[in-house]
Amino acid sequence: MTAFDDSRMLQACLPGLRRYARALAGEVHADDLVQDTVERAWRKLGQWQRGGEMRPWLFSIMHNLHVDQLRRPGLALQDIDDDALLPAPERAPGQSIAIGEMDAALARLPLGQREVILLVALEQMPYEQVAATLDIPVGTVMSRLSRGRDKLRALLDGRPASGSAPTLKVVK
Repeated sequence: MTAFDDSRMLQACLPGLRRYARALAGEVHADDLVQDTVERAWRKLGQWQRGGEMRPWLFSIMHNLHVDQLRRPGLALQDIDDDALLPAPERAPGQSIAIGEMDAALARLPLGQREVILLVALEQMPYEQVAATLDIPVGTVMSRLSRGRDKLRALLDGRPASGSAPTLKVVK
């Protein structure tokens, strides 16, 4: 396999990486996350097991970069929206509300549940690939998916998500 073949396989994964990055990091930071992922993948291409699928390997790199970015303390910055003056895309009124509600509900899920839901539902990855991408057992994938779907349903129905607010027990 040549570097040209590697490049073509990586390029074929870009749309999925962009979708996942937007869902994880938001529209403003998604391109940076994709760029960091591609740059790291290209530098570490020798670590990829040839003959295997590149897609789970790339998603794993993106996951690790995103987690590292969340852990890293940073400056409090205000995002500047360069597209603020552009008109919003045409959508049916109910559709934009539903998309906004789904985004808000997804944002309220714990990171582990949100990642699993996005990889399974948005990227249509099999459980085994999700497990390999996130470096967790398949049973944990299924558990996070089930709990995350339950919480999403509750949030979208306007009900409190069970277990969403931890309770503290005061010991005297």
